[in-house]
Formats: sequence, C-alpha cells, structure tokens
Amino acid sequence: MMDIRRSHPEDELPTVERGGNEAVDGERHQRLWRLVTERAGRRHFPGWAGVVCDVAVDQVDIDAAAISLRSSSRVEELAATSDAWARRLEELQYTAGDGPGVEAFSRGGPVLVTDMATVDQRWPGFVDAAIADGLAAVFAFPLQAGAIQLGTLDLYRHQPGALSADALADATVLADLATTALLTDVAPTRTAPWAREDTPGHYDDVNVATGMLAAQLRISVDDAFLRLRAHAFSTGQAVLEVARAILARQLPSDTFQD
Repeated sequence: MMDIRRSHPEDELPTVERGGNEAVDGERHQRLWRLVTERAGRRHFPGWAGVVCDVAVDQVDIDAAAISLRSSSRVEELAATSDAWARRLEELQYTAGDGPGVEAFSRGGPVLVTDMATVDQRWPGFVDAAIADGLAAVFAFPLQAGAIQLGTLDLYRHQPGALSADALADATVLADLATTALLTDVAPTRTAPWAREDTPGHYDDVNVATGMLAAQLRISVDDAFLRLRAHAFSTGQAVLEVARAILARQLPSDTFQD
C-alpha cells in the first residue's frame, strides 16, 4: 500500500503547488476548480480523484479518464476511473509494465499520442491489446507536488487526433487538480475511496501474492513480480486476477518456476 499523507479539510479542494506550473492560467484553473466542486456536491461523492476524472471527460475532448498512483512499475494503485473501459486500460498498463502512463511517470513529462496505430513497438506489451479494446488516442500527464511524483492522469479516446490548444490547456490544469485530489483523498481524517479493499484496482492482493511467490520460490520480490506479470501477460489475464488466483490456492507455485 502506498502511504501519502497530507491534511486538508474535507469540504474543499485546496491548492497544491506544482513545480514548473506557474504559467497555469488562473481563470482556467478557477473555472475547472468550480466545475469539480459543483459536481462533487451533485452526486454520490466518490472522492475528489473520481470527480476530477468525470470533469475531464466532460470538458476535454476524450472518452474516458483515469488517475493512478505510481512509484515504480511494480507498485501502483488505481485511484479513480471514469468508467470500466478506463479501468481495463489502466490494468493493461499494469500487467504489461509499459504504456503511456508508465512512460509519463518515468519521464516526468506528458505523453501525447494522437494515433495509436503509429506507435508500433513503443509499448510492445500494451499497444495491440489497447487498440483491440478500442483505444485510438491517449494523453498521459504526470502528477507532481513539488519534487514528489505521485502518479498520472491518463486521458483516453476512441478516435485518433490531437487535442485542441484549449483542450490541452484544460488537461494540464486538470492534472494539477488531480494532484490536489490525491493529496486531499488521503487526509488523515478520512479513508481514501481507492484505499478500500473492495475497490476495483486495489492492488494489495498483488503485493501479498508477490510476497508469497518470493517465499515459496526463494527468489526476490522483484523477480516474483516479474514472473507473476509474465504469467498474466501470456495467459491474457490482469495481474490482479492472477494474484487472486494465487491467494485462493488455484495456481501452485511451480506454475511460476523457470
């Protein structure tokens, strides 16, 4: 489980400073912030990260959005998605160990792909399956608070094409608000929606299953995770599915022997 601590009131979305973000247009920021807070008051509250995803779909020329916390290719937590399609694409990145969000996080800069058909082997584990699932364009933005990288905001679209200048500017501001949302959702006075064990995309089972494999096979945790991921990829399953099969004793450890 990732541990990020920040104390904020629950009834407002505060401001977080992001390095290199001084040029964000104040009026645009206020407009989007207002939409986020208004939407939060109109529906069952899914946590701030979930609201930011919904506003992204409404305001940017995209079809789905997801926010993930990341600290490495092995450690990830799905904070929020706008729909099941976005959840599948995030899980595909986690299973493959590559993809636009993984690259945006590692590079510390946005990854803008206007046509997935031109990507070729940039992300060999991700591209073909993502295209088969209807992905045509993706725009991934790293989430950063000061010098701390938290994760990514990934925006998905069924049709190819670049974002307009206004849409790109909105997406950049929404990445700023997504950073704030993550820090607000983990305030000490509340449990983040994505930190509950019944939340789709909660990857504690992966961590436990990886530890079990490491102990049973007498290998490192990193090697155990690589074997778990390889099995998931080769069988067309999500990493989380394989992890839960291990925990349910449905997959013996010798399945993962070299």
